[in-house]
Amino acid sequence: MEAESATPTEAVSTSAGVTRQHTRLTSGHLLARNTIWNLVGNGAPLLVAVFCIPVLIRGLGTDRFGLLTLTWTVIGYATLFDVGLGRALTQLVARKLGAGEDDEVPKLVWTSLLLMLLLGLLGTVVVVLITPWLTNRVLHVGGLLQRGTLRSFYLLGLSIPVVTSTAGLRGLLEAQQRFDLVNALRIPMGVFMFAGPMLVLPFSTSLLSIVALLVVGRVIAWVAHLLLCLRVVPMLRERVVWHRAAVGPLLRFGGWMTVTNVVGPVMVTMDRFLIGALLSVSAVAYYTAPYEMVTRLWLIPGAMVGVMFPAFSTSFEQDRDRTRRLYARSLTYLVLVLFPLVLLVVVFARNALKFWLGAAFAQNSFHVLQWLAVGVLVSGLANVPFAMLQGLGRPDVTAKLHMIELPIYVAALWGLTKMYGIEGAAIAWTIRATVDALMLFILANRFLPARGGFRPRTAVLVALALVTLASGVLPQQLMLKSIFVVSAFLGFLLVAWFMVLSREERNFAQKYF
Repeated sequence: MEAESATPTEAVSTSAGVTRQHTRLTSGHLLARNTIWNLVGNGAPLLVAVFCIPVLIRGLGTDRFGLLTLTWTVIGYATLFDVGLGRALTQLVARKLGAGEDDEVPKLVWTSLLLMLLLGLLGTVVVVLITPWLTNRVLHVGGLLQRGTLRSFYLLGLSIPVVTSTAGLRGLLEAQQRFDLVNALRIPMGVFMFAGPMLVLPFSTSLLSIVALLVVGRVIAWVAHLLLCLRVVPMLRERVVWHRAAVGPLLRFGGWMTVTNVVGPVMVTMDRFLIGALLSVSAVAYYTAPYEMVTRLWLIPGAMVGVMFPAFSTSFEQDRDRTRRLYARSLTYLVLVLFPLVLLVVVFARNALKFWLGAAFAQNSFHVLQWLAVGVLVSGLANVPFAMLQGLGRPDVTAKLHMIELPIYVAALWGLTKMYGIEGAAIAWTIRATVDALMLFILANRFLPARGGFRPRTAVLVALALVTLASGVLPQQLMLKSIFVVSAFLGFLLVAWFMVLSREERNFAQKYF
């Protein structure tokens, strides 16, 4: 028997429902609120770490604390064993929601979670097998610490399926734009990562006890994520479903995501290894300190694009012109927020380093800090086309771009570091970030409507910002630097207000600020 076709009334009703959901999931107020949630969720654990880390170093000793940092690293990178399926689930679910195919979501979710559990079990096997080699041959842990370290890494290996599947559950909440719930769990999880070991210190300095507590915390977080997902998507309660047809799209998207997740961090960290090999360990310190200082600004674009990634997926299905507007506004707002902060870093680089780390670091590192600050601005803006391409289901584009960039960047980094030391490394890093950003903007424009996404006025604003940053290295006296910054801020605000922001955006700013 043939299925009955929908009546015109039902079709209109369905279309209206899809439009309402699409509008709700991509509304400006919701996206702005979720960005703030992400900023708080990512920033709060860092503040706690500032206070907890000195206490842990004193209580555990240098060796045990070093091993504890490795366990944090293992927990953080355990999500690599999900081969990008958490991100794939976010993209595919957001796409289904944008198309009004909500009934397809449970099949996608359960299939991806089962896949992630299987991959997590594979990760467990890998970690258990390499633990003796890692402990004895790589880390050279001996004496009384050896047994505790072995058992701790075995326990971490057993927790990997929990960590990978938690990423999938979080991806579902992100697709639903429930970043309030995501961060309601992320904040205590992040705080517990640093504060949890302190709870153990009064009773024991055993690394195994600390790791056991952290693993218990991860299991509790997994249960909390699952309960919230069942509440947000009640259809998940009906039954666990294995949808074979979903495996291919999930693995294809996740596979390309894995390439990006592997190659990207290599490019980000390669500079410090080459500096250590070509120069000295002290040179690594002079480079790493300003790097760690300025890259904290990535919290801002990271918070925004984490929200925009599912929004791009949702809007592209129903309203590509809305995708373009979201893309353009994201770029404009990032310039407005990042530029003043980067300008302060560039102008007061020497003063800030002298106050923070002393005269030696100020003398050796302030040029490095200035170059890296420019690179952080450019790469921060590049997060938007990067997220849009992946949100549209094209992670292969970003992965291929990174694979092409890697050997070229390594060659440039090697040459410039040998010629100009750590400043050359910073120049190479910033050039790579700039080339990467230009390519991402060009590629992203190919998928947008004819008018494109980078508004000409925003492009002018970016150009003015870069010229201002270049001029910011000229003033030498503190008073001249202060006058320059105040003048630059006022000029930047006037240009942004009258030439870049639309009337709607100005009205919004006047209403809320």
